[in-house]
Formats: sequence, C-alpha cells, structure tokens
Amino acid sequence: MKTIRLLYPDYASGGLETYYFGANLLRHILPENTNQKVVCVDVTPPDGQEKRIVDGIYGKEEVLSGIASAQKKLAEEAPDRVITIGGNCLVSLAPFDYLHGLYENLGILWIDAHPDVSTVEDGYPNAHAMVLGSLLGYGAECLKDMMQNAVFKPKDVLYVGLQGLHDYQEKFLDAVGVPYSVQIDEFVSNDAVLSFVRQFEHIAIHFDIDVLDERFFHSTYFANPELVGDGSGGGIMTMDALGDLLQLVLRAADVVGFTIAEYLPFDEHKLHSMLAKLPLFVQWRLLGERRSWEIAQCAVLFVYTRPHIDFQQNASSYTLTSST
Repeated sequence: MKTIRLLYPDYASGGLETYYFGANLLRHILPENTNQKVVCVDVTPPDGQEKRIVDGIYGKEEVLSGIASAQKKLAEEAPDRVITIGGNCLVSLAPFDYLHGLYENLGILWIDAHPDVSTVEDGYPNAHAMVLGSLLGYGAECLKDMMQNAVFKPKDVLYVGLQGLHDYQEKFLDAVGVPYSVQIDEFVSNDAVLSFVRQFEHIAIHFDIDVLDERFFHSTYFANPELVGDGSGGGIMTMDALGDLLQLVLRAADVVGFTIAEYLPFDEHKLHSMLAKLPLFVQWRLLGERRSWEIAQCAVLFVYTRPHIDFQQNASSYTLTSST
C-alpha cells in the first residue's frame, strides 16, 4: 500500500498567510517516515497582497489552481493512502474526492468545531468554509465542478467536536439530511463513532486544529484575539481526548485518508517575520538564496533532529549532521 504526504499549504481559501507558514512548519513536526514520500502541491507563496473576491469566493483563481495541482499530483503518484498537510480546510477536497474514486464505500469522520457547509450565498467568501458542502454536492458551484468522482452522501459523514451553528448552517444540514449533534456538553460517544466507522470498508479523517480548546493549544484561529472570522466560536477538545479518539478509529477502521488542517502558529510566524528582516539571517551566504520562509523550515528541522554543524576550515561550506 503506497502512502504519500501531500503538502498543500493553501492559504487563499482561508484568507490568512499564516496557513502557508503553518503547513510548511507542520511538515517537519510530523513523525519522520522515509517510506511516505512528500508530494508538494503548487501554491504560489504569499506576497502580502489582498486578493479579489470573484463569484463570491476570495482568491478564486488561486483556490482553483491549488485544487487542480493537487489533483494532478494525486493522479501522477496514484497512492493508496493520502496524508494531507494543510493549509486550511479546503485541502481535503481533492484527496477525499480522489480516495472516493478508489474506494466507493468510504466514510468521512469530520473532526471539527464547524460544519464547513457554507455557500457563496451565505456571504462568507473564504472557501475553506465550503469544503464539506462541496464534497456532498453543494457548496460553491466552481468547487463542486472540480470534483472528479461521485459526491458523498449525507449518511457518509459523522461530525465529532461540532460546536454552535449559525442558522443557515443548521438549515442546510437539516434540509440535506446530514446527521449531526452540537457537542457543547459532551462529544459523540465512542460507541457511536465505532458504529459509524464499521459501516464502511474505508475511512477518511478530516482533523481541523480548531476543534482543540484554544486555552490549552494556542496555534489555532481562535487563540488570536485579532481575528473574528464568520463569528463562530472555537472547539473545546483536549489533546488527550483527540489522541484517544484517533487511536480508537485507527484500531477499528482502515483509514486511507488523514488531513491535518488549520494549523496556525501565529507566534512562530511573527517571530519568523521579525527575524526575516534582519540582515544577519537573510544575507547569510551559507544559507544561499533561499526564500525567507525556507529559513524557518531549516530552523525547525534543526530543532527536531538535534543536529550539530561541522564547518570546514575555510568556512565556505558546511555539513549538517544528526547527533541522534
């Protein structure tokens, strides 16, 4: 079984450049596995410029270009399993659609504080809020039209961690027939999760970081007091509860898709942005002509592999070796 890691740093669909930084940082946080090839979706790096809203979607051209690139990479690699490193929630659209083409009997476990079933008519232009609705055959027409396989059915979805809904979201879920429960007091039970996953031969998991309680995990949208989004609140799940849930599902089901989305390391991004303005870093010739965001990747890799640097006597080059 071939497994790839799809690095998909889409930021346009969420309107925040930190999504791009977060995806590239997350790549190095994941446990190392040389058997899982990293495949990079073509996403133009942020340039600090605002994007246009076209047909109700912010940065529509960039959003659709990213989906097309992801589809191309998946077709070329032809994996059996896909781990998607986001980026915002939209990054699940291409891999889940691809996996549905491989596995007809595929269920989706959507671990998220939000339903992600908005449409352009709802007035929120960021496409990451439309992804599950599009996988179900609704959402934005341009997103639905990008899909290459059959849409998912309402019974194919189980929400875990869902918090309070907007009226239009509740109306949509009720009209379409997607089963859901708002989980403010307690989450979906283990028995309910197991009952769901056992209905399917294969499972795809979408994990949105914002399902976590921002009081205890701070690299999430709702830990940033400067942001308001569409007025929704954040999640209340702990890391321990999330780990228990994932272990439960992995023991009981054949998980062929796993997305980590919405990782937003705001403090790390701010620190990097400040350091990137210092000539000490951006003009250090030993690092060559890498873009500033690549410098951050080197720093993270440095920390996670506990390396030491052996400089040659003339200091014209260096080697990076692990101390493990």
